Amino acid sequence: MSIIHDMIHTNTNQNVEVINITSNVNDIIRKYDITNGIVNISTKHTTSSIMINEDEEGLKKDYAKFLEKIVPNDNYLHDRIDNNATSHLKAMLTTPTQTLPIIDGKISLGTWQSIFFVELDGPRSNRTINIMIIGD
Repeated sequence: MSIIHDMIHTNTNQNVEVINITSNVNDIIRKYDITNGIVNISTKHTTSSIMINEDEEGLKKDYAKFLEKIVPNDNYLHDRIDNNATSHLKAMLTTPTQTLPIIDGKISLGTWQSIFFVELDGPRSNRTINIMIIGD
């Protein structure tokens, strides 16, 4: 049984951006030759999240639009500190982590599922995603 830590680094270009990191996670699993186990994917940032969904451009745009409707720009108290309350509030509606099984050397995802890093306060440089693997 191995416990492995690795990281993915990414830059973002938009205020809300959905970035497919599935291949990055699979590359790490292959790098350490993990056959079976679990992988935990987590963001180190309070204005981002990790999501599993379909990699379809319209859906990703709809998701950004949906978040804007739920958390519109407003006169939030947190904006007095660093003017990004909407990003923090959007992150509170999502999740910073996902844990998935690794079976036969691959992440066990459904046919249309992919893993995404979701930027909620971009553009940003050097966003960090932790990858923790427990497996053989």
